[in-house]
Amino acid sequence: MTEPNVHREITPLTSQDCFLVFDRTKEIFTFPIHFHPEIELNFIENGKYVRRVVGDSLEEIGDLELVLVGSGLVHGWEQHKCTSKKIREVTIQFHNDLFDKNFLGRSIMKPVKDMFGRAAHGILFSEESAKTMAPRIRKVSKLTGIDYFLELQSIFYDLAISRNQRLLSTSTVQLEDFENSDKLKSLYDYIQENYADKITLSEASDLLNMSGVSFNRFMKKRTGKTFVDYLNAVRIGYASQMLVEKDLGISEIAYKCGFNNIAHFNRIFKKNKGDTPSKYREDFSGIKRVL
Repeated sequence: MTEPNVHREITPLTSQDCFLVFDRTKEIFTFPIHFHPEIELNFIENGKYVRRVVGDSLEEIGDLELVLVGSGLVHGWEQHKCTSKKIREVTIQFHNDLFDKNFLGRSIMKPVKDMFGRAAHGILFSEESAKTMAPRIRKVSKLTGIDYFLELQSIFYDLAISRNQRLLSTSTVQLEDFENSDKLKSLYDYIQENYADKITLSEASDLLNMSGVSFNRFMKKRTGKTFVDYLNAVRIGYASQMLVEKDLGISEIAYKCGFNNIAHFNRIFKKNKGDTPSKYREDFSGIKRVL
């Protein structure tokens, strides 16, 4: 299990989504070092001297970089010595089971299958590959529908066969997968269906036939969070998605995501995302979602 002080991010990616693409220009990296079950491709330009953390790898980056981070691998980018005020960051996230074993087992998909396997260490693509892929990655958040889906598959294939890839972390992780655990599937589904309503610890623990104390201890071991913190993180994930996709007021979004107190919502949002809801909304120039 990952160290307790490492942030376990609950991403806005829902079970119905294929890919999420975040595209923004920022002045500073503030999000803590973290991990999540989703696989992530991160493209950064104008970020010279930012420090990249992937597993046990710690390096300063150049003006352009492209990294694939596997499921559960600790990662993050820290401001460090970077003075740029226009850092472009495009992050592509997808579920670790989006491409099922049968599909990846086809001969044409072998390079992609092998790449996803190597991503357990984190993959730094060459500067040449990053330059070649940059125009396509910059445009991907502007695509819609099947064009969006097919272009992302094409990007992953082209990256898989690219030259001079480098593994970053010498070690990998064996992350207990909370969302896909058979034992906790009913609880996960219940939270996804009812996050907008009041969910008590008693209701949640009853689903697993546990006492409140045993249940909270179990949650902490599996997720690094108490049940309340995990529930709030799920709600904040949905709220962050609404902030960039929907033209709704912040108070309305808070209410739709199960928060009845706006001050409490703002406090929990900043704790989870590192920014206020309004600043988070301002920071994103584009996000696309496939249902």
